[in-house]
Amino acid sequence: MTESESTDPDADELAVQYVDIERARERLDDETVVKQTPVEESTSLGKLVDAEVHLKMEHLQWTGSFKTRGAYNKISQEVQNGVTDFVAASAGNHAQGVALAATKCGANSTIYMPTDAPQAKVDATRSYGATVELVGKDFQETMSHAQAAVEETDAEFVHAYDDADIIAGQGTLGTEMYHDLPDADTVIVPIGGGGLISGISTALKHLSPGTRVVGVQATGAETVHESLDKGMPVTLDEVDTIADGIATGGISEKTFRCIRANVDQVVTVTDTEIARAILLLMKRAKQVVEGAGAASVAAMLSDDLDVSGETVMPLLCGGNLDMEQLQTVLVHALTQRKQRIRLRVRIDDRPGKMEEISGIIADQGANIHNVRHDRSVADLEVGEAYLVFTVMTSGAEHAAGIVNAIEDGGYEVEDVTRAADD
Repeated sequence: MTESESTDPDADELAVQYVDIERARERLDDETVVKQTPVEESTSLGKLVDAEVHLKMEHLQWTGSFKTRGAYNKISQEVQNGVTDFVAASAGNHAQGVALAATKCGANSTIYMPTDAPQAKVDATRSYGATVELVGKDFQETMSHAQAAVEETDAEFVHAYDDADIIAGQGTLGTEMYHDLPDADTVIVPIGGGGLISGISTALKHLSPGTRVVGVQATGAETVHESLDKGMPVTLDEVDTIADGIATGGISEKTFRCIRANVDQVVTVTDTEIARAILLLMKRAKQVVEGAGAASVAAMLSDDLDVSGETVMPLLCGGNLDMEQLQTVLVHALTQRKQRIRLRVRIDDRPGKMEEISGIIADQGANIHNVRHDRSVADLEVGEAYLVFTVMTSGAEHAAGIVNAIEDGGYEVEDVTRAADD
């Protein structure tokens, strides 16, 4: 990891003041650009944490995330100053925000996205009128390509978070959240580059200083704790998380100062916790959100954050979850809950064995997802084979019952779920 140059964050004025957010609200007073997203209480999630939980559903925003707020606040001003071409780098949500904002303002946009960006986000960005260039293996590399391209043109670069106008635009969400739930004790906000939490915390600390602002990062992209410890922004060499919307791998000087001044606590969550939160939101709240959007709920459910007895508002900041990622998350979550297991059964390789063991599993009320016949394993004797079953269950107790039933049938069986899925 690398460290950027820094000065004392208390020495200079913060990049954004509340008056800047109020001006941004005036520019965003257009329901076709940014709409007021709903808030819904989730009693089922509330019971899990002994709190009154109100979900701020910004994933229902145009483009599926909050990013249009900041992008439009910046681009609309630049267009008035004569700029007609804009460039941005993004894993997906900022890309769509810039594309929509530029098109709404009658401008052109070129968006650089990582080569592994979710296809749904690539397609959506193009649908909003942008030209998309797929370059770089991660956000930092993609950013370098985009910035190099800008140097050769008259285009304006629209940074995802290191820009006062972007931060002020995102801050309009903080004002909205306050008016949605003025008595909130705690709000929970995902952190990637920090633009969102910088804007929201600036607004909330002006309107409701007693409200606790909690940030959340994915462990595979966590930089805030070390940045605060070192007194300067720290950037990771690489990131690894399913939450691509917050996988920037670093914060900026501007956002670092805002976080240091206005954010009360920062927690980290694992991909397993994020996957669980995605699944819980689907089952309990009937909402489909991406990893970054579910991170706030994952933090609320973690041992590192106590919200018991409080009125709490987790921010669902994005809902652009493509089908491939959804499948990955569901398989991971189901595996962790033992609702998807993989069993390896040693057999004498004779006709009828697969049917017999399948019958045992069926008698336990489980469904076989697939089965593989494996004869090429070194520890097998001549005439033996392994049958590897992927089985859907109702949970750990059901899974254990299936294993016991196969053993009672006279077979050697091993649960190889973790080894198979790693």
